[in-house]
Amino acid sequence: MEDFINETIDTTQLPKFEEVQFSVLHPDYWKVILVSVASFFLISGIVAGLILYFNEEFNPFIMEFGIVYVILLLLVVFFSRLGFKKKGFAFRNHDVLFRHGIIATNTLVIPYNRVQHVSLHEGLISRFFGLAKVEIFTAGGSSSDIMIPGIAKEQAENIKQLLMGKIQKQL
Repeated sequence: MEDFINETIDTTQLPKFEEVQFSVLHPDYWKVILVSVASFFLISGIVAGLILYFNEEFNPFIMEFGIVYVILLLLVVFFSRLGFKKKGFAFRNHDVLFRHGIIATNTLVIPYNRVQHVSLHEGLISRFFGLAKVEIFTAGGSSSDIMIPGIAKEQAENIKQLLMGKIQKQL
């Protein structure tokens, strides 16, 4: 029988994920975001406009509603751009990393031996720009643990094949 050893690990010598070179999302993904935001604000603007137009008690405030609407649109575009610039992903020998966030930056690190399923999705707008989203699932959850949007479809398919190969090696 072996003697039990439980030595202390020097945490200053551990590899730092912050030093990893992250890949950025495809530049066309910014166009996907803009089209999505514009579609949402166009539809909501039409609905709000009709409500304001047919409800006479709001008529004196149409200008104020319009100003708030434009400010809200600009804020959403500004924060969407910040979020787009902060997103990044990396694949290392033993794990996948995904960085996101606007004010606080979050970095998810998932070892390949925890990955159970990988899926590839193309939304209507993303498909138009030749982009896809890779979703990575681990055990115990009904939703994906990492969603990496804005990847060229061919690269996304290669990533899926890489991850599926890592999963097969674990079996």
